[in-house]
Amino acid sequence: MEISWNNKEPIYIQLRDRLAELIMDGVLTEGDALPSVRQISSEQRINPITVSKALQILVDEDLVEKKRGLGMYVISGAKDRLSKQERAKFLDEEWPQIAQRIERLGLEIDQLPGRKKN
Repeated sequence: MEISWNNKEPIYIQLRDRLAELIMDGVLTEGDALPSVRQISSEQRINPITVSKALQILVDEDLVEKKRGLGMYVISGAKDRLSKQERAKFLDEEWPQIAQRIERLGLEIDQLPGRKKN
């Protein structure tokens, strides 16, 4: 798991987002163990408290569960919940800005890359 950190958001949020991407992409599936705090901290060269904070967000979002003495695991339905959550976030927060920029630039939907032309 290679992460390039940016200065726009706190590292724990970026780490949470990367772990969420791994769940959404199916790299981490239901029942899979997440890497340990120590492992992530060592691999990413970040403070263990930062890692714990990111993992706690995933617990609070009901995407992973702590199993005492065993670690953290992706729970059943996490991918579906996460997909719904991320879709809503995109439509509520990101899409309005994108739509506004499309309009400002005078673009038509069929001019956008990736659109099939009839």
